[in-house]
Amino acid sequence: MSVSDLQPLTARSVVLSLLLGAHPARLSPAQLTRAGEHFGVPSATVRVALTRAVASGDLERVDGDYVLGERLVARQRRQDEGVLDAETSWDGDWEMSVVVVTGRTGAERAALRQQLVRARLAELREGIWMRPANLRREAPWADPVVRTFRTRPDAPAAELAADLWDLSGLSATGRALLATLESTTDPAARLRAASDVVRHLAADPLLPHELLPPVWPGAELRAAYAAYQVELRTLALDAG
Repeated sequence: MSVSDLQPLTARSVVLSLLLGAHPARLSPAQLTRAGEHFGVPSATVRVALTRAVASGDLERVDGDYVLGERLVARQRRQDEGVLDAETSWDGDWEMSVVVVTGRTGAERAALRQQLVRARLAELREGIWMRPANLRREAPWADPVVRTFRTRPDAPAAELAADLWDLSGLSATGRALLATLESTTDPAARLRAASDVVRHLAADPLLPHELLPPVWPGAELRAAYAAYQVELRTLALDAG
């Protein structure tokens, strides 16, 4: 991926990216409009995007400021997990989540699958999802059709991880994204590159280091995105 491959973000994506990268995720109208102008989005366009984001529930107004809506709060939590919750120890156990109820609608099955993928599990076979038990969290769902267990597979752990995830593909994509972010100086293109990085981090399985390929870009990507979050916070504060 090169800088020329980057597609510009919409005004809505710029606004949401600013808030998703902010901690706390709360910015004033003035901060958002001035920051939007920094990324080449006219203030009037930013205001329209804000109005539509509130109408859709992506944003809420609190004492005149804009904050993330419930769905995006959950997305920010997953995003932060990808940056902050990777360097955890592992005792060799795996999580195994088993879908124990059949006969659900296609929409229900798709929603559950999406939930399991967001929890960074991978499907071993239909209805059986696994990952190393190295993340500092409880099972991130309360669905009666899923039962979760701790287990230790007989297969070598590194081989099982390689079967569950395309680690070589993820590694190559991560390195390309890192190179793009590091070589991009235009503010709008840099925001787009950072957005691509954070989406990649959301798909990172966050495996224990024992199960990763020898050259894995996860730590570099997390550091690069954490540094970019500082840029966004500084920009928002300066815009205020």
